Amino acid sequence: MHRPSRPARQHTIVALALGSALLLTLVAVEWRPLIDLDGRIAGRTHLWAVEDHGVTQVCRILTDWVWDPLTLRLLCAATMVWLVWRRSAWWTALWLAATCALGTLLQQTLKALVGRPRPVWPDPVDSAHYAAFPSGHAMTATVVCGLLLWLLHHYGTAPAVWRTALTLAVISVAGVGLTRVWLGVHWPSDVVGGWVLGAFVVAMAVGVHERRWA
Repeated sequence: MHRPSRPARQHTIVALALGSALLLTLVAVEWRPLIDLDGRIAGRTHLWAVEDHGVTQVCRILTDWVWDPLTLRLLCAATMVWLVWRRSAWWTALWLAATCALGTLLQQTLKALVGRPRPVWPDPVDSAHYAAFPSGHAMTATVVCGLLLWLLHHYGTAPAVWRTALTLAVISVAGVGLTRVWLGVHWPSDVVGGWVLGAFVVAMAVGVHERRWA
């Protein structure tokens, strides 16, 4: 597989950093066009969630069990064990653990600093804790899937395995974000913020790993 050049990686990191900072600023200052758009999308989606109990139940199962942050962190833990057991890659295993921990710390710090309230509905279909921005589910899924995909790329894998992993990763990252909005526990920009911030964390971590072995 083609490995991106260092300038390309740097440009990606800068673009993700700027995108994250811009969205964070717009949310923090409650930029009216963004707030209005969030409200319209969330309001319409909530009506669908109330009316379609079957889809809502599927979303709850997916978000609470399949794509739950704890489930994804356990997947990372299993990958760490594999790295140490099969490849004696202690440094990479520690790098994976540290990146996941730092991603969680960044996520919780921003939630506390921004303090954005979650949507409130007279007829909620689900509930969640902590502040809204960024979406912890969306950010965790992006970080974990991004890191695991990069590890597959780094160590080499069969094309069929890579395509399958990529498909599952895209479905998981997109799907968990959609379930959070569908269940009415996040504004759409919370999810986008989680995606962009998660991608930024992955890009930074990959840069660190590649400099370590350069």
